[in-house]
Amino acid sequence: MLILGIESSCDETGVALVDASAAATQAGVPRLLAHALHSQIAMHQAYGGVVPELASRDHIRRVLPLSTEVLTRAGRTLAEVGLVAFTRGPGLAGALLVGAGVAVAMGAALGKPVLGIHHLEGHLLSPFLSADPPEFPFVALLVSGGHTQLMRVDGVGRYELLGETIDDAAGEAFDKSAKLLGLGYPGGPALSRLAGQGDATAHKLPRPLLHSGDLDFSFAGLKTAVLTTVKKQLAQHDVGTVAQLPPQVVADVAASTQAAIVEVLVKKALRAVADSGLQRLVVAGGVGANSLLRQQLNAGCAARGVRVHYPELDLCTDNGAMIALAAGMRVQAGLLPESSETVSYRFDVRPRWPLSELAPDRTARAETLPS
Repeated sequence: MLILGIESSCDETGVALVDASAAATQAGVPRLLAHALHSQIAMHQAYGGVVPELASRDHIRRVLPLSTEVLTRAGRTLAEVGLVAFTRGPGLAGALLVGAGVAVAMGAALGKPVLGIHHLEGHLLSPFLSADPPEFPFVALLVSGGHTQLMRVDGVGRYELLGETIDDAAGEAFDKSAKLLGLGYPGGPALSRLAGQGDATAHKLPRPLLHSGDLDFSFAGLKTAVLTTVKKQLAQHDVGTVAQLPPQVVADVAASTQAAIVEVLVKKALRAVADSGLQRLVVAGGVGANSLLRQQLNAGCAARGVRVHYPELDLCTDNGAMIALAAGMRVQAGLLPESSETVSYRFDVRPRWPLSELAPDRTARAETLPS
């Protein structure tokens, strides 16, 4: 079965095609045939962040040309697609509706089923497309946008929440701290690049909940500490804006901020692995591309005899490949409802959708035309 996946949850439009047939699947993992991605970063930079209405309009412009591009790259036609998958949530409501509407329209035109996929499940399973795929069971560190979670994963749809952020996520801490440093949008990658030029020990910033005894996270207090540090530096150098500070001072704050975030993520993830008794850690989501995070997790896991797996760098951010993959793995796991049990192409989206609600007996709906 060929599966076309559409991702439109925020500021990236992604489309991908996977082959989930028995001949193409290895260990329950479909084969990625082609994928294409359009990022809206340039459009949103002028506003310092994502503008939901602009994001939705841009998804409308991009999704069909990207679908054509993917099918052409794969040497396949739309008529060969056996299932259309889309991101049902979480994300921006308007952006999600674009992908859902296009997917359902395609499914209705083809007379094929349509499957809504959880965005975070896509991230969670994305390392299975890497050159070094994991095996179930494993502990997963999900660090994507507004989400920071630790999960125990025993199989497709079998997820147990171990810990999560109680306020700001790690990605938000990166972005908000970057904004305080005048680094613009997207802030996280810019802060990480600048941190490479700074001294991570220059400023003593808090590591919230590091010794809490549980696996929850909190990064709101760190953002406040960064703000206080910036104000202190402005006063010490007798200037009014961050742009007037010596570049090394700004780089030192960036490095100290990154070090604080990464230390919390690493120590909590390693603690989760130790508590679980498992020997595999999967790291997924945009923050998972951070080089310092990977360096410290690699070292920590190696010292404990734990295997750590990441998605390929081009699949860390939101993309259609992870949505098509998750749909394919659900099909392979037998979690797709039979066509005879569905009667329409009604659909909805879930802008807020806890991953903990996703279970084998609560699959996203797949629907086809009445027989």
